[in-house]
Amino acid sequence: MSTDVIVVGAGPTGLMLACELALAGVRTRVLERRTEPQRDSRALSLHPRSVELMDQRGLLDRFLPLGRAVPGWHFAGLRTQLDFSALDSRHGYTLFLAQARTEAILERRAHELGVEISRGHEVLGVRQDGDGVEVEVRAPGGGTETAHSLYAVGCDGGRSIVRQAAGIGFPGTDETLTGVLGDFAVVDPQPGALAAARAGGVIVAPLEGGVTRFVYLDPERIRVPAREPVSLEEFRTSLTRITGSDCGVAEPVWLSRFGNATRLAESYRSGRILLAGDAAHIHFPAAGQGLNTGLQDAMNLGWKLAAVVGGWAPPGLLDGYDGERRPVGRSVTENTEVQTLLAELTLVAQYRRPAEALRRLLDQLLGMAEVNRRLADQVSALGTGYPPPDPGADPLVGRRMPDVGLTAAGSEATRVYELLHGGRFVLLSLAGDPALRESVDAGWGPRVTAVAVDKYDEHPDLDGVTEVLVRPDGHVAWATRTTDGGARDDQRARALTAWAGTRS
Repeated sequence: MSTDVIVVGAGPTGLMLACELALAGVRTRVLERRTEPQRDSRALSLHPRSVELMDQRGLLDRFLPLGRAVPGWHFAGLRTQLDFSALDSRHGYTLFLAQARTEAILERRAHELGVEISRGHEVLGVRQDGDGVEVEVRAPGGGTETAHSLYAVGCDGGRSIVRQAAGIGFPGTDETLTGVLGDFAVVDPQPGALAAARAGGVIVAPLEGGVTRFVYLDPERIRVPAREPVSLEEFRTSLTRITGSDCGVAEPVWLSRFGNATRLAESYRSGRILLAGDAAHIHFPAAGQGLNTGLQDAMNLGWKLAAVVGGWAPPGLLDGYDGERRPVGRSVTENTEVQTLLAELTLVAQYRRPAEALRRLLDQLLGMAEVNRRLADQVSALGTGYPPPDPGADPLVGRRMPDVGLTAAGSEATRVYELLHGGRFVLLSLAGDPALRESVDAGWGPRVTAVAVDKYDEHPDLDGVTEVLVRPDGHVAWATRTTDGGARDDQRARALTAWAGTRS
């Protein structure tokens, strides 16, 4: 089939993006060099904002039965946890779920939407001109082909071929510290063995199939390069040195070393080539933010790129992807560097005493509700907001739309996020304007779902709001508090044109 967009990489970011594009009617092909889905799972969590995204697309019931909800999360391994349950969300928890499961669900959804996923296809190079993109591919069996599309998106990891081909710089810091993870089919069955490991600073997490994951930083091995393989003997020796026991680990399923190289792409776009996920940002896996940031990149980019391909995008819409998501990438890389530095100082003998004192201080600060909430908002990504295009915009613009329950005349009760399942804009008249749908359908009907609301759940962010336009990614594009019908009609028309394009 003819392809509008080629997505390189079938990890969570690439698959999520493919689903978003296909949902909007974009002909999408995913190229993946691996012949089979990744079995091992480096990431194990979907944080609250990512769970909300799945809710917004009607996929949540596919995820929840397979995971385990965890209301608290860690920051820099401090004893006082971040309280996600106190955040303003229906999903105030992290869903503990293996990355392989997330990928499988998203791949199944991509197939349902008609995405072509080509496994065993390795991208060798990417070229672009004013009309489109050419992707040189080594196909299974060794032959090469040239795939054509209007746009290409690199979701192909930290060593992204797409990013290199586009000439996008990837500045940052090299690896200075490494940690180790191991998944084991056999561990010490004696009570207290795993508790002792946790007390020694080792992360211990039960996985599917009776497998147990251990993650640690060994002070004597933190300078070993990530490229050096991990042996079972090394793992046991390090555990014994750290905790006094090797925890009976045996029958390793996966052993891996990972580093703290931290880099952020100079731009997320170069013409018809864009980047998302690890191709745009890499960092130490502190607090499990990497996979989640990639999913949120995809959600931001998908509808914008679809608008350009569909020919209705207002000027500058696609440039807004870099403008909105690159600052988020910078924030994530910075907070992971802070967490990693704190962990490293604790391991180095000459800094251990003041580092422990700093940790105690931070534990005390995290015990303060306001401080805890601020960091929880950041790590969960529920606090992510985008700068409004107009400095005089309503304070709600750019923020997440609250998922309030609502009812409209002649309709059953629903929620805002349920209205987003189709990936369209949602325009809500909280003043119950009966003429809303007719006026919107006449100009923007294919792209906007208009609802005149009779009743909705109270929420402090919506106090005084009479109308609100919600983007396909669940952020607020425009809101007004005016009660003047004529002024509101004029504002609405300008907002719809600015975000959903000219009248059709």
